[in-house]
Amino acid sequence: MYDQLYAAWKREIEDPTLGGLAPDFYIKLTEYLAHIKEDKGTIDKKSVKVALLEHEARNVERMLQELLNMRYKKILKTVTRLHRAPIELLTNEEAKIAQSAVCFENSYDQFVKNILEGQQTPITVTITQQANSPLQILQTQKQEIKPQVHVIQKRLTLRFVKNIPAIMGADMKSYGPFVAEDVASLPALNAQILVKQGLAVLVDVS
Repeated sequence: MYDQLYAAWKREIEDPTLGGLAPDFYIKLTEYLAHIKEDKGTIDKKSVKVALLEHEARNVERMLQELLNMRYKKILKTVTRLHRAPIELLTNEEAKIAQSAVCFENSYDQFVKNILEGQQTPITVTITQQANSPLQILQTQKQEIKPQVHVIQKRLTLRFVKNIPAIMGADMKSYGPFVAEDVASLPALNAQILVKQGLAVLVDVS
């Protein structure tokens, strides 16, 4: 795993474009870090092997921090340029985060249009607690996986292929209006109806 991390880190440093990572890259990396810590706990602290493990752990954390920071900037830049998440290059965790950024961008564009046209736009804000650094986000991702899956089961992400007016969701909240290529998350019931009517297609964010 160390070699895979080094290769990914080196590629992101040397190439200005966003590199691809396996969907489970961060999951394997957290398991690898946990394994290093477990090994350290079972060996005499004065032994040479402990010193080597500590050196390895420091290198891993440094490369990981730099990798996460570089990928964050590149993903944000790519989303802004393409107006979509480059799912094919992202891990499962990055894809979900990037899709949220796309939804924000599209929603804000629609918000600006409505304001300029003199229309009021209902805004729903969800506040989530954030870790203090990308490394802490990675270290806590296992605890965050369950609530994320729970949310996905109740809502579906759509990309609209036709313009539609505002609709009332199954949760009694107003959604839209939407124009072609808008991406938004809607209650599953409404999403399925829109897909069946040929007005939108599902976006896989897993």
